[in-house]
Amino acid sequence: MHETDMTKALIMTVRDWWESQPQRPQIQRIHLIVGAFTCVEPASLQFAFEVQTQNTFLHGAQLHICETPLIAFCHACQQDYQPDMGLQYACPTCNAPMDDIRSGRELKIDRIEYRQLECDNASAGEATFAAHQ
Repeated sequence: MHETDMTKALIMTVRDWWESQPQRPQIQRIHLIVGAFTCVEPASLQFAFEVQTQNTFLHGAQLHICETPLIAFCHACQQDYQPDMGLQYACPTCNAPMDDIRSGRELKIDRIEYRQLECDNASAGEATFAAHQ
């Protein structure tokens, strides 16, 4: 199950950001973008996240996964198409092999929602991550 290793990498990335903050915020939600062509099982990733974050700085944080479909572009037909995962990757119109993937390989942190705890009041915030894949 490569979701376990991916979750470890996710936690390390978020920890690096969290530790770089002057006042370490309470992380409430992590938004991920996961492409269909990564072969990552969202339910397994969710489970691994819940197990690996117990009793850590991410305890209680939610993982929100946004899945993107596999979209390919056929240069012969000059059109996008959506291949059938595991069945048919060639262009359905001309049967040209898939060679230009437009989406579906993403695996990145989109943003982190957090709450900044200060002496007497709390403020909410959001950190957006640049295109890390």
